Amino acid sequence: MDLETLKQKMDEANYIYDDTLATVLYVALRLNRPLLIEGAAGVGKTEIAKVMAAALDRELVRMQCYEGLDESKSLYEWNYQKQLLSIQVNMGSRDSDELTRSLFSDEYLLERPLLKSIRSEKPVVLLIDEIDKSDEEFEAFLLELLSEMQVSIPEIGTIKATTVPFVVLTSNRARPISDALRRRCAYLYIEYPDAEKELAILRAKVPHIDERLAVEIVSAVQKLRGSEAILKKPSIAETLDWAEALHALGVRELTPEIMRTTVGFVLKNNEDIETMAETLFAEDHECCGDPENCAHAGEPGHHHHHHGA
Repeated sequence: MDLETLKQKMDEANYIYDDTLATVLYVALRLNRPLLIEGAAGVGKTEIAKVMAAALDRELVRMQCYEGLDESKSLYEWNYQKQLLSIQVNMGSRDSDELTRSLFSDEYLLERPLLKSIRSEKPVVLLIDEIDKSDEEFEAFLLELLSEMQVSIPEIGTIKATTVPFVVLTSNRARPISDALRRRCAYLYIEYPDAEKELAILRAKVPHIDERLAVEIVSAVQKLRGSEAILKKPSIAETLDWAEALHALGVRELTPEIMRTTVGFVLKNNEDIETMAETLFAEDHECCGDPENCAHAGEPGHHHHHHGA
Protein backbone atom coordinates (compact mmCIF):
# COMPACT_ATOMS: atom_id res chain seq x y z
CA MET A 1 0.00 0.00 0.00
CA ASP A 2 1.44 3.39 -0.96
CA LEU A 3 0.97 6.65 0.94
CA GLU A 4 -1.75 7.97 -1.38
CA THR A 5 -3.80 4.78 -0.96
CA LEU A 6 -3.47 5.02 2.82
CA LYS A 7 -4.69 8.63 2.74
CA GLN A 8 -7.59 7.61 0.54
CA LYS A 9 -8.54 4.83 3.00
CA MET A 10 -8.43 7.31 5.89
CA ASP A 11 -10.65 9.68 3.91
CA GLU A 12 -13.11 6.82 3.35
CA ALA A 13 -13.16 6.17 7.09
CA ASN A 14 -13.91 9.89 7.68
CA TYR A 15 -10.71 10.21 9.69
CA ILE A 16 -9.34 13.76 9.72
CA TYR A 17 -5.54 13.68 9.57
CA ASP A 18 -2.63 15.89 8.58
CA ASP A 19 0.40 15.00 6.44
CA THR A 20 2.65 14.31 9.42
CA LEU A 21 0.25 11.74 10.85
CA ALA A 22 -0.28 10.04 7.49
CA THR A 23 3.48 9.89 6.85
CA VAL A 24 4.32 8.46 10.29
CA LEU A 25 1.61 5.81 9.92
CA TYR A 26 2.83 4.88 6.46
CA VAL A 27 6.50 4.60 7.45
CA ALA A 28 5.69 2.62 10.62
CA LEU A 29 3.68 0.22 8.47
CA ARG A 30 6.39 -0.13 5.82
CA LEU A 31 9.15 -0.73 8.39
CA ASN A 32 7.03 -2.97 10.63
CA ARG A 33 7.68 -0.64 13.54
CA PRO A 34 5.30 -0.45 16.50
CA LEU A 35 3.74 3.01 16.78
CA LEU A 36 3.61 4.78 20.15
CA ILE A 37 0.94 7.49 20.29
CA GLU A 38 0.83 9.90 23.22
CA GLY A 39 -1.60 12.67 24.05
CA ALA A 40 -4.36 13.61 26.48
CA ALA A 41 -7.33 11.30 26.98
CA GLY A 42 -9.88 11.60 24.21
CA VAL A 43 -7.80 13.13 21.41
CA GLY A 44 -8.38 10.13 19.13
CA LYS A 45 -5.38 7.86 19.80
CA THR A 46 -7.42 4.63 19.84
CA GLU A 47 -9.26 5.77 16.75
CA ILE A 48 -6.02 5.51 14.74
CA ALA A 49 -5.79 1.77 15.42
CA LYS A 50 -9.43 1.31 14.35
CA VAL A 51 -8.86 3.33 11.18
CA MET A 52 -5.70 1.35 10.35
CA ALA A 53 -7.54 -1.94 10.83
CA ALA A 54 -10.24 -0.75 8.44
CA ALA A 55 -7.72 0.67 5.94
CA LEU A 56 -5.67 -2.55 5.90
CA ASP A 57 -8.74 -4.76 6.10
CA ARG A 58 -7.35 -6.50 9.18
CA GLU A 59 -8.86 -7.69 12.43
CA LEU A 60 -8.33 -5.30 15.36
CA VAL A 61 -7.09 -7.08 18.48
CA ARG A 62 -7.29 -4.82 21.51
CA MET A 63 -5.51 -5.21 24.81
CA GLN A 64 -6.49 -2.82 27.57
CA CYS A 65 -3.64 -2.28 30.04
CA TYR A 66 -4.09 -1.89 33.78
CA GLU A 67 -2.00 -2.16 36.91
CA GLY A 68 -1.05 -5.76 37.62
CA LEU A 69 -1.52 -6.94 34.03
CA ASP A 70 0.75 -9.93 33.53
CA GLU A 71 1.65 -12.62 31.01
CA SER A 72 -1.27 -14.88 31.88
CA LYS A 73 -3.77 -12.11 31.12
CA SER A 74 -1.99 -10.76 28.05
CA LEU A 75 -0.38 -13.81 26.46
CA TYR A 76 -2.02 -17.10 27.38
CA GLU A 77 -3.68 -19.13 30.10
CA TRP A 78 -4.35 -22.82 30.38
CA ASN A 79 -7.96 -23.91 30.22
CA TYR A 80 -8.15 -25.44 33.71
CA GLN A 81 -11.77 -26.62 33.44
CA LYS A 82 -11.03 -28.49 30.25
CA GLN A 83 -7.85 -29.96 31.75
CA LEU A 84 -9.74 -31.19 34.85
CA LEU A 85 -12.43 -32.71 32.72
CA SER A 86 -9.85 -34.53 30.62
CA ILE A 87 -8.17 -35.88 33.77
CA GLN A 88 -11.49 -37.22 35.08
CA VAL A 89 -12.40 -38.84 31.76
CA ASN A 90 -8.97 -40.38 31.00
CA MET A 91 -7.82 -41.16 34.54
CA GLY A 92 -7.80 -44.95 34.32
CA SER A 93 -7.31 -45.45 30.63
CA ARG A 94 -4.13 -43.52 29.87
CA ASP A 95 -0.53 -43.56 31.00
CA SER A 96 -0.16 -40.72 33.53
CA ASP A 97 2.93 -39.16 31.88
CA GLU A 98 1.25 -39.18 28.51
CA LEU A 99 -1.90 -37.69 30.05
CA THR A 100 0.10 -34.88 31.69
CA ARG A 101 1.84 -34.10 28.41
CA SER A 102 -1.45 -33.99 26.53
CA LEU A 103 -2.93 -31.54 29.06
CA PHE A 104 -0.36 -28.92 28.08
CA SER A 105 -0.92 -29.05 24.36
CA ASP A 106 -2.41 -26.51 22.00
CA GLU A 107 -5.90 -27.86 22.56
CA TYR A 108 -5.92 -26.54 26.15
CA LEU A 109 -4.22 -23.23 25.45
CA LEU A 110 -6.36 -20.09 25.80
CA GLU A 111 -4.91 -17.35 23.61
CA ARG A 112 -4.90 -13.88 25.06
CA PRO A 113 -4.44 -10.79 22.81
CA LEU A 114 -0.65 -10.88 22.41
CA LEU A 115 -0.43 -14.57 21.52
CA LYS A 116 -3.51 -14.34 19.32
CA SER A 117 -1.92 -11.47 17.39
CA ILE A 118 1.33 -13.23 16.51
CA ARG A 119 -0.30 -16.61 15.81
CA SER A 120 -2.97 -15.21 13.52
CA GLU A 121 -2.88 -16.63 9.98
CA LYS A 122 -3.60 -13.16 8.58
CA PRO A 123 -1.77 -10.15 10.05
CA VAL A 124 -3.84 -8.16 12.54
CA VAL A 125 -3.67 -4.65 14.00
CA LEU A 126 -2.77 -5.01 17.68
CA LEU A 127 -3.86 -2.12 19.89
CA ILE A 128 -2.08 -2.00 23.25
CA ASP A 129 -4.20 0.64 24.94
CA GLU A 130 -2.91 2.83 27.78
CA ILE A 131 0.46 1.14 28.19
CA ASP A 132 1.24 3.75 30.87
CA LYS A 133 -1.28 2.02 33.17
CA SER A 134 0.67 -1.24 33.21
CA ASP A 135 3.81 -1.61 35.33
CA GLU A 136 7.47 -1.64 34.29
CA GLU A 137 7.77 -5.45 34.41
CA PHE A 138 5.02 -5.80 31.86
CA GLU A 139 6.57 -3.12 29.69
CA ALA A 140 9.89 -5.01 29.71
CA PHE A 141 8.13 -8.24 28.78
CA LEU A 142 6.32 -6.46 25.96
CA LEU A 143 9.55 -4.96 24.64
CA GLU A 144 11.06 -8.43 24.41
CA LEU A 145 8.03 -9.72 22.52
CA LEU A 146 8.07 -6.79 20.08
CA SER A 147 11.82 -7.14 19.49
CA GLU A 148 11.95 -10.91 19.04
CA MET A 149 8.45 -11.50 17.62
CA GLN A 150 8.41 -14.76 19.51
CA VAL A 151 7.43 -15.94 22.97
CA SER A 152 8.41 -18.91 25.04
CA ILE A 153 5.78 -20.92 26.87
CA PRO A 154 7.47 -23.23 29.40
CA GLU A 155 5.24 -26.24 28.72
CA ILE A 156 5.35 -25.92 24.92
CA GLY A 157 8.56 -24.14 23.99
CA THR A 158 9.18 -21.15 21.75
CA ILE A 159 6.36 -19.93 19.57
CA LYS A 160 7.54 -17.79 16.65
CA ALA A 161 5.23 -15.25 15.06
CA THR A 162 3.20 -16.65 12.16
CA THR A 163 2.50 -13.09 11.01
CA VAL A 164 3.73 -9.71 12.22
CA PRO A 165 0.95 -7.50 13.57
CA PHE A 166 0.86 -3.74 13.07
CA VAL A 167 1.21 -2.63 16.70
CA VAL A 168 -0.26 0.62 18.05
CA LEU A 169 0.54 1.55 21.66
CA THR A 170 -1.26 4.45 23.31
CA SER A 171 -0.29 6.38 26.41
CA ASN A 172 -1.93 9.21 28.37
CA ARG A 173 1.43 9.77 30.10
CA ALA A 174 0.28 8.63 33.54
CA ARG A 175 3.87 7.45 34.02
CA PRO A 176 6.98 7.78 31.84
CA ILE A 177 7.51 5.06 29.23
CA SER A 178 11.04 3.57 29.18
CA ASP A 179 13.57 4.85 26.66
CA ALA A 180 14.11 1.31 25.39
CA LEU A 181 10.46 0.98 24.39
CA ARG A 182 10.43 4.49 22.91
CA ARG A 183 13.47 3.70 20.75
CA ARG A 184 11.76 0.61 19.44
CA CYS A 185 8.71 2.56 18.24
CA ALA A 186 7.76 5.19 15.73
CA TYR A 187 6.25 8.11 17.66
CA LEU A 188 3.28 10.45 17.38
CA TYR A 189 2.05 13.07 19.81
CA ILE A 190 -1.55 14.13 19.28
CA GLU A 191 -2.81 17.45 20.60
CA TYR A 192 -6.41 18.47 21.01
CA PRO A 193 -7.55 19.70 17.60
CA ASP A 194 -7.78 23.41 16.87
CA ALA A 195 -11.20 24.83 16.04
CA GLU A 196 -10.82 24.32 12.30
CA LYS A 197 -9.84 20.67 12.61
CA GLU A 198 -12.50 19.96 15.23
CA LEU A 199 -15.12 21.50 12.97
CA ALA A 200 -13.93 19.24 10.12
CA ILE A 201 -14.19 16.19 12.43
CA LEU A 202 -17.67 17.25 13.54
CA ARG A 203 -18.83 17.69 9.94
CA ALA A 204 -17.37 14.30 8.97
CA LYS A 205 -18.83 12.39 11.91
CA VAL A 206 -22.18 14.20 12.31
CA PRO A 207 -22.91 15.25 8.72
CA HIS A 208 -26.56 16.11 9.46
CA ILE A 209 -25.64 18.84 11.96
CA ASP A 210 -26.67 22.45 11.26
CA GLU A 211 -23.60 24.44 10.18
CA ARG A 212 -24.16 27.39 12.52
CA LEU A 213 -24.75 25.08 15.48
CA ALA A 214 -21.57 23.15 14.63
CA VAL A 215 -19.53 26.37 14.78
CA GLU A 216 -21.11 27.31 18.14
CA ILE A 217 -20.48 23.85 19.63
CA VAL A 218 -16.82 23.87 18.59
CA SER A 219 -16.36 27.40 19.87
CA ALA A 220 -17.82 26.45 23.29
CA VAL A 221 -15.75 23.24 23.56
CA GLN A 222 -12.54 25.07 22.60
CA LYS A 223 -13.26 27.64 25.31
CA LEU A 224 -13.84 24.93 27.93
CA ARG A 225 -10.60 23.18 26.96
CA GLY A 226 -8.69 26.42 27.12
CA SER A 227 -9.87 27.15 30.66
CA GLU A 228 -7.47 26.43 33.51
CA ALA A 229 -10.49 25.94 35.76
CA ILE A 230 -11.84 22.90 33.88
CA LEU A 231 -10.19 19.77 35.34
CA LYS A 232 -11.29 17.11 32.86
CA LYS A 233 -11.08 18.60 29.40
CA PRO A 234 -13.82 17.53 26.99
CA SER A 235 -12.60 15.00 24.43
CA ILE A 236 -13.49 14.89 20.74
CA ALA A 237 -15.89 12.03 21.54
CA GLU A 238 -17.72 14.37 23.92
CA THR A 239 -17.94 17.10 21.29
CA LEU A 240 -19.58 14.56 18.97
CA ASP A 241 -21.91 13.29 21.74
CA TRP A 242 -22.99 16.82 22.49
CA ALA A 243 -23.64 17.54 18.82
CA GLU A 244 -25.74 14.36 18.48
CA ALA A 245 -27.69 15.24 21.63
CA LEU A 246 -28.42 18.79 20.46
CA HIS A 247 -29.42 17.50 17.03
CA ALA A 248 -31.76 14.95 18.64
CA LEU A 249 -33.38 17.77 20.59
CA GLY A 250 -33.89 19.76 17.39
CA VAL A 251 -31.70 22.60 18.71
CA ARG A 252 -30.62 25.16 16.12
CA GLU A 253 -28.80 27.61 18.37
CA LEU A 254 -26.64 27.15 21.44
CA THR A 255 -28.19 29.43 24.08
CA PRO A 256 -26.98 29.60 27.70
CA GLU A 257 -30.17 27.76 28.73
CA ILE A 258 -29.55 24.89 26.27
CA MET A 259 -25.93 24.69 27.42
CA ARG A 260 -26.97 24.33 31.04
CA THR A 261 -29.49 21.58 30.31
CA THR A 262 -27.20 19.53 28.05
CA VAL A 263 -23.83 20.11 29.71
CA GLY A 264 -23.70 16.49 30.97
CA PHE A 265 -22.84 15.39 27.43
CA VAL A 266 -19.68 17.45 27.31
CA LEU A 267 -18.46 17.71 30.93
CA LYS A 268 -18.36 14.62 33.09
CA ASN A 269 -17.92 15.82 36.63
CA ASN A 270 -19.80 18.11 38.93
CA GLU A 271 -16.97 20.56 39.71
CA ASP A 272 -16.46 21.24 36.01
CA ILE A 273 -20.18 21.68 35.44
CA GLU A 274 -20.28 24.29 38.21
CA THR A 275 -17.26 26.03 36.71
CA MET A 276 -18.72 25.97 33.21
CA ALA A 277 -21.03 28.95 33.67
CA GLU A 278 -18.10 31.17 34.68
CA THR A 279 -15.95 29.89 31.80
CA LEU A 280 -18.53 30.33 29.06
CA PHE A 281 -20.62 33.23 30.26
CA ALA A 282 -18.17 35.42 32.16
CA GLU A 283 -16.58 36.96 29.08
CA ASP A 284 -19.57 37.66 26.94
CA HIS A 285 -23.21 37.77 27.88
CA GLU A 286 -24.41 35.64 25.03
CA CYS A 287 -27.95 36.79 25.72
CA CYS A 288 -27.31 39.89 23.62
CA GLY A 289 -26.57 39.25 20.01
CA ASP A 290 -26.85 42.90 19.15
CA PRO A 291 -23.69 44.94 19.83
CA GLU A 292 -25.41 48.28 19.07
CA ASN A 293 -28.11 48.12 21.73
CA CYS A 294 -26.20 45.99 24.22
CA ALA A 295 -27.13 46.67 27.83
CA HIS A 296 -23.79 45.27 28.98
CA ALA A 297 -21.57 47.24 26.61
CA GLY A 298 -18.75 48.97 28.40
CA GLU A 299 -18.85 46.54 31.32
CA PRO A 300 -15.43 45.15 32.24
CA GLY A 301 -14.69 41.89 30.52
CA HIS A 302 -17.61 42.18 28.12
CA HIS A 303 -16.62 41.59 24.51
CA HIS A 304 -18.51 40.82 21.39
CA HIS A 305 -17.11 37.96 19.33
CA HIS A 306 -17.96 37.82 15.69
CA HIS A 307 -18.20 34.14 14.85
CA GLY A 308 -17.26 33.64 11.24
CA ALA A 309 -18.06 30.17 9.84
